This record gives sequence, C-alpha cells and structure tokens, in this order.
Amino acid sequence: MIDPHGSDSLNSLYVEDEAARQELLSEGESLPSIVISSGAAASAVMLASGYFNPLDGYMSLAEAMGVAADMKLPSGLLWPVPVVNIVPADQLPEGVGPGSRIALRDPNVEGNPVLAIQEIRTIETLSPADRAVVVGQVFGTTDPNHPGVAAFTSMGDTLLSGPVQVLGYSYFRTDFPDTFRTAGEIRGEFEKLGWNTVVAFQTRNPMHRAHEELCRMAQKAVGADGILIHMLLGKLKPGDIPADVRDASIRKMVEVYFPADTVMVTGYGFDMLYAGPREAVLHAVFRQNAGCTHLIVGRDHAGVGDYYGPFDAQTIFDEIPDDALKIEIFRGDHTVWCNDCGEVVMMRDCPHGPDAYVMLSGTKVREMLAAGEPLPTEFARPEVAEILSAYYQEETAA
Repeated sequence: MIDPHGSDSLNSLYVEDEAARQELLSEGESLPSIVISSGAAASAVMLASGYFNPLDGYMSLAEAMGVAADMKLPSGLLWPVPVVNIVPADQLPEGVGPGSRIALRDPNVEGNPVLAIQEIRTIETLSPADRAVVVGQVFGTTDPNHPGVAAFTSMGDTLLSGPVQVLGYSYFRTDFPDTFRTAGEIRGEFEKLGWNTVVAFQTRNPMHRAHEELCRMAQKAVGADGILIHMLLGKLKPGDIPADVRDASIRKMVEVYFPADTVMVTGYGFDMLYAGPREAVLHAVFRQNAGCTHLIVGRDHAGVGDYYGPFDAQTIFDEIPDDALKIEIFRGDHTVWCNDCGEVVMMRDCPHGPDAYVMLSGTKVREMLAAGEPLPTEFARPEVAEILSAYYQEETAA
C-alpha cells in the first residue's frame, strides 16, 4: 500500500488506550482551559485521525509563515496550509506560558467538553501584517468576504504552538457512525477488500450525474480496484447542503448505480477552507494518508465565488516537486451531459458544442428543488433529486 505522507506509518494523535485517555480527561478538567475555534477543533480531529500525518500538533508562527510562503515545513516536507491554534488574547488563561499544559475545549459540542490537551511550546502574537501575509498566500486574497479568510481572521491574534493528545473525535463519531472514518480505518478497509489502486473523490456537495461519471472515468483510466467517495463532514459556508443530506443522497446513488463492493462512502471531520489550489494539495495529502493512489481534481476544486480560475487547483500540482507527493492526480475537465453523444462527457473529449449540452447553474438547481420541480434526468439521478428536493422544500417551508 502507498506510504503515508512524510513517514512509513501513520502518526495518529488520538489516545487509543482507554485507561490513559480517561486519566487525561480527568487531568483536563483540572487544567487551565480554553474553548478553541471550530477550525482549530477540526484540525485536532484531523491530527487524531491520521490525515495530518506526520504533524505532532499546532504550528509556531515561523512554521505557519514558512508554510504559507513556500508550502514547506522546516524539514522541507511539502505542506500547503498552516495548522494553527489561534485564540483571542483576552481568553488565554492567566499563568499559561511555554511548558504549560492546557485543555482545549470543543466549541461544537454542548457543554464544551475537553477535546485535547496541548503542551504549549510557544505563545506568539499574530500581527495584522503577518495575518495579511498568511491569508494572502494561502487563500490568494485578503477579501474579508471570502469565507476562508473570514474564518481565519475571526480566530484571534494569539498563536499557541505545540503537540497535542486528542481525546475525542468531536461529534463526528456519534453523528456519522456509518460514515466518519480515520485514515487508518480506511487503510484497513482497503486491505480487507484487496484494493491496491484506489481513486478518491472529494466532495462537499451532493453528487450529480457529472460527478458520478467522473468517478467512473477516473477508475477506468487508472485501472483502480475501487473508488473512495470521501465527503467533508465539518463546517461549511451558509447555503451549502448539510452533511446528513449529502450522505443520504450519495449513498443512494452508490447503492443504485454502482456495482457492489466497488465504492466506499466515507467522511472526514474537517471544516472547509475554500482555499482552492492550496486546499487541493491538502486534499491530496489527506488521501495519500488514507491509502489512496489517485485523487480526482476537477473544475474549481475547493473553490468559492470567482476567487480562483477553473483549473488553478490542477496547475498548482505542476509547481511542486515531482517527489513531493506519492499520490497521483487525475485531472477532470468540465463534465456535462451531451445530447448528441447520449451520455456524460468531458468537454475536452467531446466533438460537439454548447448547444448539445445540459448544464444547470447551482442557483437554478436550488430554485427548481425548492419549488419541487423535477431536475432533468440527464443532470441528476431521480433518487438523488428526490432526497434533495425533500430537503429544499422543508427549508423553504420553514
């Protein structure tokens, strides 16, 4: 099986031993504590799950700035985005300093239970100038209307670096017991299935006909044993489809339209960054750590609005060294239903023009679903459209 990123084995920071975990939970109740941001909590879950291999915790200011500037850790290993715990200065418990242990409390669970314990290496101030540099390089913009920029900026100005011991998976394990999986668990499933070549599809949205066919195209092109549909389960921007609705619609599509035992539907506990090209590289790291050999990167991967070009998330892989990642990228083009071909095609492979294509904007799709209008079968499977329509009509009624 493909090696994890930067090491021979996964460095999962979840405390597996139950006695040790209970002891640390007890210690956490007596330690100085802080309710961290949703982004920092999601990063703790990713550290626990092995997706952030080989990191051992949150980055220092110098590490974060270096990653933002050069996409490299101090060791020279490729890393595309800072992994940081930034808090408001006035919320830092009195007396906490380098060498202190601090309990990190979960902002997304009622009662804010202890999610992790961090050993503080450094406490540094993120100046407005440094913040502008980081967001400008990672997101390609400092526009406060960009959801990733807004989330990063709202975290605070005091950066706490150091290793963590993670004591839970936030709400993901309980809310999505059939879907949430760690990188190590996915690797184990691949071994049981005998999958050596696996193509991964990243999604934060329901899957329509074009997405479905893109998975088939990639599987055929690389000769993959199976497909990993890997959905984001964390926080999204307003207007995006909730994870439980996406999960139901994707599982129905796989059940009806894919051969048995050829697709694994799973999810991971991270907040969407909407960082376009940088996030595409991060997605590749996640899937290599999960044991995938290929990642599909299509049009506007991890993008939002018009901040990125439609294929910037593909061309960024031309800018990194060939040996920086072991996972390979399958590059998808605009994928549409062609009436003349009678099937879903990638535009680059189709001799016909726009008049033959069935294309619907996201806005138009939402309007049709909210009104209870059927989507064209060339665009969405009826079973998927039914689930989505029920959700939108419920939202409209509310």
